[in-house]
Amino acid sequence: MDVIVGNSLSSSVSPGKPTVTGASGGGISLPPAASRSLRVRTSSTSGKYNDGGPISEIQLCPSVMSEDTKKMLPPTTETIQTKPFPIRGERANYVNSPHVIAMVGLPARGKTYISKKLSRYLNWIGINTKVFNLGEYRRHATDAYRSHEFFRPDNEVAMAIRQHCAEMALQDVCQWLENGGEVAVFDATNSTRERRRMIKDIIVNKMGYKLFFVESICDDPQIIEQNIMEVKVSSPDYRNMNMDEALNDFRLRIEHYQERYEPLVEEIETDLSYMKIYNTGEKVVVHKHEGHIQSRIVYYLMNIHITPRTIYLTRHGESEHNLKGLIGGDSVLSDRGRRYSQALSKYIQEQQIEGLRVWTSWLKRTIQTVADVNAPQERWKALNEIDAGICEEMTYEQIQAKFPEEFKARDQNKFAYRYPRGESYEDLVVRLEPVMMELERQGNVLVVSHQAVLRCVLAYFLDKSADELPYLKVPLHTIIKLTPVAYGCKVEHIKLPIDAVDTHRAKPEVPGSLDSKFVTQKLSALAL
Repeated sequence: MDVIVGNSLSSSVSPGKPTVTGASGGGISLPPAASRSLRVRTSSTSGKYNDGGPISEIQLCPSVMSEDTKKMLPPTTETIQTKPFPIRGERANYVNSPHVIAMVGLPARGKTYISKKLSRYLNWIGINTKVFNLGEYRRHATDAYRSHEFFRPDNEVAMAIRQHCAEMALQDVCQWLENGGEVAVFDATNSTRERRRMIKDIIVNKMGYKLFFVESICDDPQIIEQNIMEVKVSSPDYRNMNMDEALNDFRLRIEHYQERYEPLVEEIETDLSYMKIYNTGEKVVVHKHEGHIQSRIVYYLMNIHITPRTIYLTRHGESEHNLKGLIGGDSVLSDRGRRYSQALSKYIQEQQIEGLRVWTSWLKRTIQTVADVNAPQERWKALNEIDAGICEEMTYEQIQAKFPEEFKARDQNKFAYRYPRGESYEDLVVRLEPVMMELERQGNVLVVSHQAVLRCVLAYFLDKSADELPYLKVPLHTIIKLTPVAYGCKVEHIKLPIDAVDTHRAKPEVPGSLDSKFVTQKLSALAL
């Protein structure tokens, strides 16, 4: 991949470690700080963090902290009762000024794909993001779509309607950001300098927000045709046309846009911050990006691709700790877990998956699960199970009896609650971000990990909220097959025929209570 920042070009960027070079020749580090901080994990089993620095106030007992420092803490037994659950974007405090990401490009260049994928990523890491698609505004403002004639540059009536729709969409963008939104993605062609000046006048000059353009440029006929076939002919605009009519009409629509299309040019629009993506990542140009959010966006968009691939997710085989109802730890597989390991190996062999790579955590049960899988394997500390701190290797009943307030606090806010001396699901998302970045760059991958970890991975691919994430079902001895499609993921659950205990604990109606059905299942497992 070629990466240009300002006027400098780095033509030998390592696929595994994207870097850019500034005009002065100095290196610019793109990975977010959160990604780098994950490298300080010191134990594959304990999950404790230790950077070797002096003790700061935030490491002290809450009783001796200042009130300002306490506000930085995740919910605990001391804060959960009085501190209301914040909206998603407020937790990480990544955004000190609202941002608008405005897409640029001709139709069928992947703008909506990028918009939706970027929104999904930003929401997953805790930045409150929403996509505003101009096509939806146009469909609401007009009668049923008739033909490409609506997009002719000399159709003054249609041009006035399209201009009004753009103004309405930007008004909604500003209103949403004023009401607590953090990043708005304006999904439209924005293909003229006049339109981009209007956007800047409203977003920057009037509202004082930050603005970043992302232009998708594609001159590969195969990619364009594939995009038209997979997405555009199924658009609501063409529900009353057959495929041939829709294809012909959409190609004429593109020609109308090409008549007035003005790409971003550094010498002309020198004041704009933008990123240009050529042929879905073949080359990237970055101009005047500023701040943490734009850096993360650039880094993320440098990693995505559209090459067809499949991601297989599965938990380790049933472990001895699973049989005993214990959470955490580093136990080995049970007899049924070893049978699942053999069945998984046979399934993977039968699929004949081209170029498959296998990722596991550093814990014994995941490594044992793929012992017979014939494919290159990598171990990731970041894929280790959530650290339950002082609750490691305890049953839920024991936690409820010994730490009733902690047990109740976790039920009240499972995503943000942090185990004493352990982790929260929110911590887990931060820990997993580098894994997801690398996973976006890969082809076919089998990820063998743990319940909490795979919940976070699934939430990313399926666009689940922070409230939904901790309760996603990831049963033992089941392969979850994810196939990326145009604007999302196709999901298949493949249950291999080996029994296992059910470790899923549904969200309780009463915080701190333990479902009797769950207890019965655990006791039945103990009798095996």
